[in-house]
Amino acid sequence: MHVANHQGTALITGASSGIGAVYADRLAARGYDLILVARDRARLESFAHRLEDRHQVRVEVQVVDLTITQALDDLAERLLGDTTISLLVNNAGVAMQGSLAESDPAALLHMLALNVTAPTRLAQAAAANFAAAGQGVIINLGSVVALAPGLFNVAYTATKGYMLSLSEALQAELAPAGVRVQAVLPGVTRTDIWERSGGGLDQLPAHMVMEVEAMVDAALRGFDLGETVTLPSLPDAEDWSRLLEARAALGPNLSRDQVAPRYRP
Repeated sequence: MHVANHQGTALITGASSGIGAVYADRLAARGYDLILVARDRARLESFAHRLEDRHQVRVEVQVVDLTITQALDDLAERLLGDTTISLLVNNAGVAMQGSLAESDPAALLHMLALNVTAPTRLAQAAAANFAAAGQGVIINLGSVVALAPGLFNVAYTATKGYMLSLSEALQAELAPAGVRVQAVLPGVTRTDIWERSGGGLDQLPAHMVMEVEAMVDAALRGFDLGETVTLPSLPDAEDWSRLLEARAALGPNLSRDQVAPRYRP
């Protein structure tokens, strides 16, 4: 039996496994109804039934390939027009291995469509819906590689840098409307994204790999603490605060009418 909730509905992309599936379970436990988005119908429907039984919430399945423009537009229109939706988790993504120069162009464009175009389009729709309602939450899954260029595939790193910038800028834009945006920057997390990208976790030290449940629980705790950017692995939050302070200190000098002395003849 469904229990009436006052949280609304959470729409989660990449919801059939890994980080998205744990978010679905945790948000259902918090009282959200769910819209689960992924490509594997059988897997989604089986998972949806388990969540309904476990948490007594409504779970809807949407089989969508987010790299297909019309399918993405249809989902965005649903997100824009459904006033019961109060939370978006932009989680779907894919990784690549190897150098940019040696990347397969089709695989590269597929990754950009899934990691950049799709979450931006969905965030746009959610922003309009939630701002009109005066409340709502957008959670964007990024990665710590956004803060460490050169450690991983160039294009993948760039997509995660984009997600961080998108989240920070969107939070500044939407805060006056009562909408919250959170960027979650995990380190290495034990999910199947590694195998799908042609890599693996076996070559990494065990102390670098976090279990997915622990990562999502930490991310939600960061949300509860009011964080705009959450780094589940970072022991000292002051390290992030100092980075923000250093970046803010650049502000007054980023755009001036004179070139810096070192560039003068």
